[in-house]
Amino acid sequence: MLSHEQIWTAIDRLAERHGFSASGLARRAGLDATSFNRSKRIGPDGRKRWPSTESVSKVLAATNATLDDFLRLIEPRERMPRAMVPLIGMTQAGAGRLFTEEGMPTGGPGWEEIEFPDLGEDRAFALEVQGDSMEPLYRDGDVLIVSPTASVRKGDRVVVRLASGEVLAKELRRKTARTIELLSLNPNHPERIVQVAEIAWIARVMWVRQ
Repeated sequence: MLSHEQIWTAIDRLAERHGFSASGLARRAGLDATSFNRSKRIGPDGRKRWPSTESVSKVLAATNATLDDFLRLIEPRERMPRAMVPLIGMTQAGAGRLFTEEGMPTGGPGWEEIEFPDLGEDRAFALEVQGDSMEPLYRDGDVLIVSPTASVRKGDRVVVRLASGEVLAKELRRKTARTIELLSLNPNHPERIVQVAEIAWIARVMWVRQ
């Protein structure tokens, strides 16, 4: 599992490689200049603050770096453990028969797979975005690495499959014993309040490949 220190180290090294300070890299990526300041990496309460997957994706795009380039900056002398994860489309995600009870694809002959860093205890699969319902955050063709076994908290980006077969990509706003409130990533789509009993599975977005 990637640590807080490893992720921030990779961002610092990426900035250095391209002749930027941490704040300069943030500006180059279209982010607030203070996004990567060291003072922002630990909260006032002492809790670690992690860069969002979106901010990491933006700095990779701004520097024309790949995910593999980024991972090599974490531990340049050691190769990160890798795993093959199933790759499915949003339409496939709506087919309940293709998933186990915990929300993992069942797999099978002919299923496409992609290589990704091993997430340790958390299991994951890749979900290809189809259409424009997730814009401007995620666009058609983007690949989301999601984990149905990872814990989810307020503010996490999640993919939710309902028992009806509907698949939602939202931000978790609030979770109670009976319902979850989901903020839309696309301003043209409404917020949703979903009964927990209606949820087949919920998976946290761990990474975005754009």
